[in-house]
Amino acid sequence: MKRPLSCPSAQPEMPDAQVLGVVERGPEGPELTYVNAHVPVTPDLLEATGAVPPTHVLRFAAPCAESKCTHFEAGKCQLAVRIADGLSPRVDKLPPCAIRRTCRWYVQEGAAACHRCPQVVTRMQEADPRMLEIAGLAHRDRVPG
Repeated sequence: MKRPLSCPSAQPEMPDAQVLGVVERGPEGPELTYVNAHVPVTPDLLEATGAVPPTHVLRFAAPCAESKCTHFEAGKCQLAVRIADGLSPRVDKLPPCAIRRTCRWYVQEGAAACHRCPQVVTRMQEADPRMLEIAGLAHRDRVPG
């Protein structure tokens, strides 16, 4: 049986969610430090972030929801397309990643997605107009938090 592809930008409440990495503030903006191990999402883990919403400090992966996701169209993750086409690479080498073999973005867009992945965050505290456009939020009134 073939394993489903993983979404590297999932929500923590999705079935089989795991921590992909920790979001840190880098010199060029938010930057993901990957957790290169399977770390399942648990209530204790989510509570450990305290008053800070987990999606502000962690990034999650889960099985790709495909047609149930607003980013999925024409058999592809359009978020991955926009990331690969619209963002500048952040790293030269493929970062260590626990989900690469099943990652929807990598399978679909190759290394181009991985070179940009560290700058992608689930929730942005400061709304950069270009990142809002890439995320498909440019026409919404506010960024969900």
